[in-house]
Amino acid sequence: MLAQSEPIIEKTPLKVGVVGYPPFSDYNEETFRGISVELWQEIAADANLRYSLIAQPGIQVGIDGVVAGELDVLIGPISITTERFQKVAFTQPYFNAQIGLLVSAEKVSVWSRIRPIFRVAVISSVGGLFLILFVVGNLMWLAESRRNPEQFPRQYIRGVGSGMWFALVTLTTVGYGDKAPITKTGKIITSLWMLTTMVAASSLTAGIATVMTLLLSAEVIKDFTQVEDIRDKQIAVVSGTTGEKWAQIYQSRVLPSPNLEQAIERLKSGQAEGVMFDVPALRYYLYQNPTAPLKIADLAVSFEDYGFILPLDNKLIRELDIEIVKLKQSGRLEEIIEREIKGDFENQ
Repeated sequence: MLAQSEPIIEKTPLKVGVVGYPPFSDYNEETFRGISVELWQEIAADANLRYSLIAQPGIQVGIDGVVAGELDVLIGPISITTERFQKVAFTQPYFNAQIGLLVSAEKVSVWSRIRPIFRVAVISSVGGLFLILFVVGNLMWLAESRRNPEQFPRQYIRGVGSGMWFALVTLTTVGYGDKAPITKTGKIITSLWMLTTMVAASSLTAGIATVMTLLLSAEVIKDFTQVEDIRDKQIAVVSGTTGEKWAQIYQSRVLPSPNLEQAIERLKSGQAEGVMFDVPALRYYLYQNPTAPLKIADLAVSFEDYGFILPLDNKLIRELDIEIVKLKQSGRLEEIIEREIKGDFENQ
């Protein structure tokens, strides 16, 4: 049984900061709503607390406001962490949330597979090879066309074509034997070409293969199956959130954003390969945007409790804790969560 406590009546209205994202908090110029807001309203009504709600641009800004005495309470989907406990006090947790990763859900198309072939790096490599074959073909034609017209015809196009064919066969070490130089100059050119191809051919083909491999791998949509997969990847986060902390811990290349909307835009535009944030907010975004080509990766980064924030050693802590436990035991908190998460925001 919980000990009975007298409601605390504040002389002046409490300044309550509201922070976070749907389905926990949502606000415009006139109204506030969401799981955290409705929970606070129930607590305040039962404890006879007077208050005014004040929108906050971010969690860290709200915490700083509590520390500075500008806010009496901060509500929203605020993760309880040891770092924050050193500055402020938390109420009983009212929700356990998972930190997850939002990624692209687009499948790789046929065009995505062949598009790297048309990139500048590949075209320039193939073009450079063609130019070299053209030069060697011309040299062989000039050296052989007079004394060896059967294999290197005197007509320019056919003769140079035969010279390029000879150069290509020599380059690839196929050695069909259908063409061979008979002049001294032709043999010297062939010898130099053979020595050159011994050194350059492997490097050239390896370079082209490397470029193709890198470009093809860059086109494939990465599938994150474990949290370690984000290492060295561009991951968008919301500044000041625990998602930013976890992205840093797993050594991703963090792209801070001022809010969730901008973080998701970075993912859509290709600047980021994922967005690390609270799963309930990510699910709500997908619910509100069913056609978005995005999905939540099948991995769990962390599980964290949400609580409300007050200044250290605040006398309201015990009163709020009692109210939260009462709402849990009565099933009222579960009713609020179920209704909001199932899309009570549809008509907003």
